[in-house]
Amino acid sequence: MLHVDWSIKHLKNFDSALNRFKRYLENNGLRDSTIVGYIGNVARYLKFAGTDRPTLQNANDFRDNLHDRKISRSTLNQYAYAIKAYHKMYGEVFSFKRLNPNNQITYFFSSEEILRIFDVCNNLKHCAMLATLFYGALRVSELCNLNVEDVDLKTLTIYVKGGKGGKDAAILISEDCARILREYLAIRPPIMVAGEQALFITDYGNRWDRTEVYRMFIHYKRKANIGKQGGLHVFSRHSVASILVKNGCDIMTIKDLLRHEDIATTARYLHISDVTKREKYTKFLVL
Repeated sequence: MLHVDWSIKHLKNFDSALNRFKRYLENNGLRDSTIVGYIGNVARYLKFAGTDRPTLQNANDFRDNLHDRKISRSTLNQYAYAIKAYHKMYGEVFSFKRLNPNNQITYFFSSEEILRIFDVCNNLKHCAMLATLFYGALRVSELCNLNVEDVDLKTLTIYVKGGKGGKDAAILISEDCARILREYLAIRPPIMVAGEQALFITDYGNRWDRTEVYRMFIHYKRKANIGKQGGLHVFSRHSVASILVKNGCDIMTIKDLLRHEDIATTARYLHISDVTKREKYTKFLVL
């Protein structure tokens, strides 16, 4: 069952409109994670407009407001896609110019910071979740959708079904990750969720959702005294790629490990530190 965080829509007048929008997106075959994002963005849009039938001028005003807040180009595009879909539901056309995202990766956690997060995590299930995210370079939605049967600890492989773009993939994990998963699976209660053996279940017998995993990660990030910006995507995607680059991994291998469609996406991670530049300069520029 699709879980939507309705906490942002405290204005009850919008309940009916958002539920209709949710059904509209489902009927058009959008993925669950996309639907959650669209609903959240449209809820904020309706709150801004003060009505569940905003005009196209409201849409442009809201977009101008987002520009004024200096949010990222990719986030602006995400809002625009959601608003476009909402107006399309009513037969209206909201046109916008897609902004080319800034491809510079600003935030990532160092190896030392990643180790500090693991060091302060004293809950085996949470540790297994973080290890699976990091060593598998998984997206949060992919972690939440995993079942026990998707994990092959003999071959150190996790099978992701319906990842980004609806694609399946075989994901590599390390022996360290497999060791933590073995310990976790040894104590995991035999609970089924909607007829499936979800890999990670909450204390209430449900699958974890993105918001819950995010809150869990932020708890350990703060406990590790890491003040820099960055959430789960930075932890399990940006940081993994950055560490691979720093340690000398070639860009095509990183592209495959992160399952990028376009090599240009992977190239964003070629931002090795000045220290690494100096090390490589000294090592390779030799006469």
